[in-house]
Amino acid sequence: MKLDERHLIQLAAVVQSGGVTEGAASLGLAQPAVSRTLAMLEKRLGEPLFVKGRRPLQPTPLGRALAEHGQAMLIASRKASDLVTSFHHGRSGLVRIGGTPFFMDALISGTIAEFQNQFPDVRIDQSYGYLPELQAGLLAGRLDLAVCPVDILDEGSGLRFQEILPGRNVVACRSTHPLLLKRKIRAPDLLDYPWIAPPPGSPLLADLRSLLLSLGATEIKVRYSGGSLTSAMTYLKGTDALTVLPHGVVFAFRKEKAITALPIGLPHPERALGLLRLAEAPRSPAAEAFAGHVKESFDTLRHLIKRHEQAVVWGA
Repeated sequence: MKLDERHLIQLAAVVQSGGVTEGAASLGLAQPAVSRTLAMLEKRLGEPLFVKGRRPLQPTPLGRALAEHGQAMLIASRKASDLVTSFHHGRSGLVRIGGTPFFMDALISGTIAEFQNQFPDVRIDQSYGYLPELQAGLLAGRLDLAVCPVDILDEGSGLRFQEILPGRNVVACRSTHPLLLKRKIRAPDLLDYPWIAPPPGSPLLADLRSLLLSLGATEIKVRYSGGSLTSAMTYLKGTDALTVLPHGVVFAFRKEKAITALPIGLPHPERALGLLRLAEAPRSPAAEAFAGHVKESFDTLRHLIKRHEQAVVWGA
């Protein structure tokens, strides 16, 4: 015998509420409609569902057993409704985000933690890559968002870019570096020390080469290359090596007071950090909510970095 799930849900609501009127109200139904459902169900079963003459209503053993199944369906139905509501408001779902390693580790990982403290039912899947890989991931539907530095997008790329932080590079070193004792740092002084080269494929590698060419250097002493942000920072703290990093990354480590930026000005790269996504794609409320959180967080970060920049006397 096949029973209608809706009838079992109505039975469960009546048993839980102790009355037909109350049960109907909990489901947003009219009392006469629920009464007809129960009468029809009893007729089909050939058995009573409630003990006659008892108030509040007392289910028979069969009525209680069926109500337990209906209660499970009712709970599942309400959970499904809550899930749909939560999804539409961006409070649940999956966000697949990719980004350049240094920015993801220094800035975005903390932003993800802040977001999930507010929306614990949103799952974040993170991956690493540089612009070509991230573009391919977005176009293939493997990513919802990418966080990366971009100078210019090709016309007809199918992507849109939202800037969250302007590009600015600095020469990073440990906070006890000998150059910080100089009254005035000259650009050629930078060539007296070894360097950490950014990972292959990183835009920072091109920036480092441009910097050294502007100093007239034909070669530099690269002592360490290809490491992660954590390993590069650990190496930087323990040596007099120098490296080129985005100011935002160095700023993110300011509370540790172990690394800093030399007060020497560098040419700004013709790119900015931002959110990259498909121009035309089905809307993912969770991804939109996360993108909004990133934008809001970086609005605050931009203000703090700007204030810090104004407090430093940058050399020529």
